[in-house]
Amino acid sequence: MSASLAAIASPALSQEQVPVEIVGAGDLQFGKPNEAEITVTATGTRIEVEDTGQTVTVLGAQEIAQVQGADLTRVLQRTPGVTFARNGGVGSFTGVRVRGAEAEQLLTIIDGVRLSDPAAPGGGFDYGNLLTGNLEKVELLRGSNSTVWGSDAIGGVLVATTKASSELSASAEYGARETVNLSASGGLSSDDGFIGLSGSYFTMDGFSAAANGTEADGFEQWAVNGQGRLYLSYALELFAQARYAEGQLEIDGFPFPAFTLADTEEYQDTRQLSAVAGATYDSGPLFLRASYSFADTARDNFNPAFGIAPGFTSDGRSDRLDVKGEWRPIGPLLINFGAEHEWLEYQTLFDAGNDTRIFGAYTQLGIEFGGLSAHVGGRIDDHARFGSATSFGADVSYEVADNVRLKASVGEGFKAPTLFQLFSDFGNETLQPEQSTSFDIGVHYRSRGLLDNAGATLFRRDSDNLIDFVSCFGVAGGICSGRPFGTYDNVGRTRAQGFELEAGKKLGDALQLRAAYAYIDTENRTSGSANEGNALARRPKHALTLSGDVEFDPGSEFTPTLGAELRFVSDAFDNAANTVPIDDYVVIDIRATKPLLMLDQDTQRTLDIFARVENVTDAQYQTAAGYASPGRGVFVGIRTGL
Repeated sequence: MSASLAAIASPALSQEQVPVEIVGAGDLQFGKPNEAEITVTATGTRIEVEDTGQTVTVLGAQEIAQVQGADLTRVLQRTPGVTFARNGGVGSFTGVRVRGAEAEQLLTIIDGVRLSDPAAPGGGFDYGNLLTGNLEKVELLRGSNSTVWGSDAIGGVLVATTKASSELSASAEYGARETVNLSASGGLSSDDGFIGLSGSYFTMDGFSAAANGTEADGFEQWAVNGQGRLYLSYALELFAQARYAEGQLEIDGFPFPAFTLADTEEYQDTRQLSAVAGATYDSGPLFLRASYSFADTARDNFNPAFGIAPGFTSDGRSDRLDVKGEWRPIGPLLINFGAEHEWLEYQTLFDAGNDTRIFGAYTQLGIEFGGLSAHVGGRIDDHARFGSATSFGADVSYEVADNVRLKASVGEGFKAPTLFQLFSDFGNETLQPEQSTSFDIGVHYRSRGLLDNAGATLFRRDSDNLIDFVSCFGVAGGICSGRPFGTYDNVGRTRAQGFELEAGKKLGDALQLRAAYAYIDTENRTSGSANEGNALARRPKHALTLSGDVEFDPGSEFTPTLGAELRFVSDAFDNAANTVPIDDYVVIDIRATKPLLMLDQDTQRTLDIFARVENVTDAQYQTAAGYASPGRGVFVGIRTGL
């Protein structure tokens, strides 16, 4: 049976570590205990990963620290089925694709708040604005799951949690391209509650985002996270959390008269503010969480060649009321349920904007008995513009032998048309939601958070009604009426299928190995399209990550460790017509850590010095055609150990 759903701290629990998240899940660091992998992505409430048939990866604080650096993609690439495309260095627009889905089809949640940019054409989340500085844990569900999460969960769901601990921790790093990466967190706790604060600062001079350029494009961001919890009783808690991040990114553009990617003096300011407040109740059989949250993303684009005023601005906001719960009426039976109401609005410099709203509710029935765990559920959503949408999902996990589980799931996903797609100068108010159905089946030996593990998964996702831009050049009337430059329409169909392999192994007391591989075959199935039968853009078929860590003095408090990471990504195409190739590449990183002194004997917290070399061979590669990626870089730092 799964672990307790208690997501709150109580007077009976330790006051040294606020138990709002179980840390250690997914960690393979030497000498550190591994706790059960707990996830919220499968059911919306807390459940052990082994108790869901859905494919979920949990990356814990120690693994994030072990990889080193602010770049979240270097952590995510340890998960099979994940690829990304980036328009330059850290901080540049970064789209994360899961099992061949569009980047905008990955739902992103940070500290319980759904984050997207309602003013962006695709309405997705830019992972260039999320750094690892104060992340405690990242959960990634691969597969459609709109049954629990509603709109946007076609490719999967990523849930990130920031640090919440009464222990003071800090990290400082300096390295190539004048990179400075600082972070700190801490808090105060008592029998009555907890208050915590964390912050980070990152800056680098960078390199030219344009592969043919010479002018460095830098990035600077600072972020602060705060949270408070008030324990009214053992079962009842009030909570509030907030996050603010502000960054400035220098970008390259397409200047006149060539209109090809080249060095420019353009830059973009981005401000993200999100917050959530609510209450949780956990009596054991019944768990409830009710909250109000909002997220606001504002962007200003500047081109000094045309003056000091911004050439483009946008602001997108969402407000959300949310209730989720789990009820265990008897024995192994459980019921997960929830309802949400979300309001979305946007405006730009050239568009007064518009708004809409969406309401959804779901129920999921489950059983967890012995080695069997299964769930089945349905959802209905009502959108102010397109009407209703339904979603179905089911999964099963069964222990067929000791520590060996057979897992399978089916899930439906949908993505509501964005405000830009509905109401902009290119908008089409008759758009319907994008839809998907995904299947996967696999066998797993132990969970990823335990040493010695392995898994293999087959998957397929079919997506229909995809929203594509339609040219209106030379077309009059019909859908092009009043849209001479083009509009959006539900015309796309795609398929992505393949398999994933992952494994972790400890050899003796000194060596740990990990591997993650995915084969992803994508196809444009849009009937009558010139691109029908082509591979989807920026979807490499093969992606492999190998990593290893060796401890030179096993059992010692101050043992040094040395690690290495190899990432291989096969070739792909940058466009739907499959005429612009992106070459395959191999990137190798090495890293080392050495504890210097013991800070706390009871918790074994140390003060560590660390270093790494990224892209050891100085490979020249691209994840988006025309955009450069970082070359060789050396970084050193010091931090409080975990």
